[in-house]
Amino acid sequence: MTKTILIATDYSLESLKVLKKVLQEKEASEDQNRYNILLVSGYDMGDSIRDLLFTTKNSIFNKIRSQEFCDAYGIIKNKYPHLINRIVCDIFTGSFQRTFNNYVKAEQIEEAYYSSSIRSKGKGKFDIIPYIRKCNAFEAHEIIIDIPERLPERGRLAEIFVEV
Repeated sequence: MTKTILIATDYSLESLKVLKKVLQEKEASEDQNRYNILLVSGYDMGDSIRDLLFTTKNSIFNKIRSQEFCDAYGIIKNKYPHLINRIVCDIFTGSFQRTFNNYVKAEQIEEAYYSSSIRSKGKGKFDIIPYIRKCNAFEAHEIIIDIPERLPERGRLAEIFVEV
């Protein structure tokens, strides 16, 4: 059976620790389901007509997502092929709870995972955790991630392999 889960992210390597921990828990419980995973961040498109007409998801991802992030989630996908059907990066551009609820319904999301220690920061990004907490359409789970203050691998692909 295939289920869809949402993971709140800011497209940093630290946020992939949530994905990694979720998959480790699913594997430990010998879960037989396969998952469509949506890595979602909030993004404010602004109100410029030019930006709204000519901005594409690819151009937004080129701004907010690093190549290391793509490589790291590819490695995670290859490590858990029996659990992952597909991984999709997406953005939520709405500003109302009703819009988020419609997004959840359209994507048929059954579970959501987030970490309060990972906040979307940067130009145009906003945090979708308040929307996740208020949504009643799925089970929301908070994942506790310890992010050490000093980590030599921070910002590099090796960060995904560090066990703290």
